[in-house]
Amino acid sequence: MSTDPVGRFLTALDPEHREAISAKPREEQEQLAAAWERELESDTELDSLDELSPPAAEAEAARRVLARGAGSDLSG
Repeated sequence: MSTDPVGRFLTALDPEHREAISAKPREEQEQLAAAWERELESDTELDSLDELSPPAAEAEAARRVLARGAGSDLSG
């Protein structure tokens, strides 16, 4: 498993979004990964899900980050 936040974030995304985010500049990828990490750290609902399935919690956090508009231009 990658310890790089961007790599972990990309892994948590579905394949379509992973491809779109991978095409973005590294700086933007890092901003999204940082938002994803904050989501994982701050949301207590994700803590419970993380105990059951860490990949599911990471995927849900990634969906939330993109849904908040950080990746709203991905709908193209």
